[in-house]
Amino acid sequence: MNLLAFETSTRRLSVALWHYGERIERDRDLPNGGSEVLLPWVHELLAEGELTLAQIDGIAYGAGPGGFTGLRLACGVAQGLAFGLDKPVVGVGSLEVLARAAHEATGAKKVFTCFDARMNEVYSAAWLLRDAVPMQVLPPAVSSPGNVHVPNGGDWLGCGDGFSGYGDALCAVLGDAVAHVRADMFPTAGALAALAARRFARNEGVDASLAAPLYVRDKVALTTAERLARGGVR
Repeated sequence: MNLLAFETSTRRLSVALWHYGERIERDRDLPNGGSEVLLPWVHELLAEGELTLAQIDGIAYGAGPGGFTGLRLACGVAQGLAFGLDKPVVGVGSLEVLARAAHEATGAKKVFTCFDARMNEVYSAAWLLRDAVPMQVLPPAVSSPGNVHVPNGGDWLGCGDGFSGYGDALCAVLGDAVAHVRADMFPTAGALAALAARRFARNEGVDASLAAPLYVRDKVALTTAERLARGGVR
């Protein structure tokens, strides 16, 4: 199976080509966009893998939650390519993708994932890894850092950029549940492709018209009154 995968839910954008269990990828920190690099990366990866677009069997995208612009970018590119190729798509939650990426990097089997959601909030979830597949323990949710749901037990790996901006508040709530923190970890298109391949193998791909981001919340920015209440400026 040949897949293309796009993960742009955070500032770390990545694209991967999956070829029957082997993968190659590109990634870069692009906090202010990145739409101009995705398709050139696709062509680079196809050339490196000695494949053509016509040989792609499906398209995967990081569904979110995450930055609204980034979620629309991955979904839109995946949808456009899938329409053009008449191929199915699979969306995988970006917190789940982060859990898989963290497991690949560290071997951790208990992973608490956390993204900075802006507006003094975070997206979080918890996962147990079984055969490198994340099993949901706590579903994706948005909350203030001081109100995240705490997974049972200890020895969890806390990862994601939520720990960069709100590390002290998160660790105060999580306490002994989290034994290690990796704020430098991001979801990767390679991890996404690995998870998506399993879903395509189970015939879970859907028509491109059904591709949609998972926002978790529908609010982009604080109102003026909310900013003032939090000590901000007009």
